[in-house]
Amino acid sequence: MSPDLTKEFLDEIRARISEDDALWLTEHVLHLHYADVAEILDNLTNDEAKYVYFLVEEEDLRAGILMELDEEVRDRFIASLTSKEIADQLENLDSDDAADILGELTKDQIQQVIAEMKDDDAAEDIVDLLNYEDNSAGGLMQKEFFQAHVEWTVRRTIVELRKQAEDVEKVYNIFVVNEYGHLVGVLSLKRLIFANTKTTIEELYQSKNIIKVKTSDSAEEVARIMEKYDLVSIPVVDYQNKLVGRITLDDVVDYIKEEADKDFKMATGISENSDSPSSIIKSSFSRLPWLMIAMIGGTIGAKVISNFEGGLSQLPALAFFIPLITAMGGNVGVQSSAIVVQAIAKGDIAFKRLLPRVGKEATVGLMNGVILSGLIFGIAVFFSTVKLATVVSLSLLTVIVFASVFGTIFPLILNRYKIDPALAIGPFVTTLNDVIGLFIYFSIGMLLF
Repeated sequence: MSPDLTKEFLDEIRARISEDDALWLTEHVLHLHYADVAEILDNLTNDEAKYVYFLVEEEDLRAGILMELDEEVRDRFIASLTSKEIADQLENLDSDDAADILGELTKDQIQQVIAEMKDDDAAEDIVDLLNYEDNSAGGLMQKEFFQAHVEWTVRRTIVELRKQAEDVEKVYNIFVVNEYGHLVGVLSLKRLIFANTKTTIEELYQSKNIIKVKTSDSAEEVARIMEKYDLVSIPVVDYQNKLVGRITLDDVVDYIKEEADKDFKMATGISENSDSPSSIIKSSFSRLPWLMIAMIGGTIGAKVISNFEGGLSQLPALAFFIPLITAMGGNVGVQSSAIVVQAIAKGDIAFKRLLPRVGKEATVGLMNGVILSGLIFGIAVFFSTVKLATVVSLSLLTVIVFASVFGTIFPLILNRYKIDPALAIGPFVTTLNDVIGLFIYFSIGMLLF
């Protein structure tokens, strides 16, 4: 049962730690689910968290707590351990989780930790995973999986799987390989269990339409394939089709959450590492570039307005609708960009299909523009003249159509050149639409007046 993390409960835990009351902590904290224990440790100091953590005797429980800790807390926790202590903790983790933690250390620290590991096979697996890019299938995979040779009988397979089970925490299916280690098929655990013990694996496994990924495939491609085929795990092969690992659904979900968080921050003008409370300077500098972009855009917008100063002096009412034009251009641009970025993330759109997408967004923008410009025409007539209302409505229509098209094209161009298209939702689109929207507004105003 999940505890209520009240201030009183946390204060009680801190008091018991200071009194070295291991019995109370074991009964009231360590009996909880490892995710709840991790949440408690997130709210303690590093020394307090270490005290509770090292009271845990079960290796699996320790591993679960460690991986459920908040990333920043875990990094601080790992940094406070010796190389020997880190090595001991890594040997309890799945290879992919151990590689993720080890990848945050310096090269010298990695070498020291690897040297301290007692399990040579585990150390070799971790080192192998560190050679892959983080956002690739190789970087996501784990080396623990069930495999059976095609010539084995069911009886021998069960015996071999019992040996492999020591390293494999979650069993989804069994990957079948030939004598060279090449992936030749997949076998469900259910079919193995109900088969005659003398039957060979060759008679049972599925060899057609094997869904697999290569170590070099992108994490986005892995997520797309697993979503399309509704998979909970997927085998990973190298360029020779040798089975080298598997990727499970929980790892893909974690990746998707991290990417969504990064894209959200990027779209709002904050770099991905800006949420650390430990450094005000770091947080400031992570946001400063985006604010500078907005400031430069605002300066250009001010310059555009100053160039039409003569027109404004003759018709001051034009200034009343400046906020409307800039706000609508920015909002429409962000809407179009967000839709395209979402489609890119799902793999549903490519640069080669640019014209149909632009045509659709331009049509939508035109329809919305006609409706909104008609509404603003009536409002402007009520407050001013028909001529000014015409300027505002025509400008709004033009700005909406332009913002729809620009908001569609810009993320596609960024994606074409391997730049994160989430940038398009942030200050770039809003700032450029502000500047161009002002130019359109005053240009139409000067032409009609």
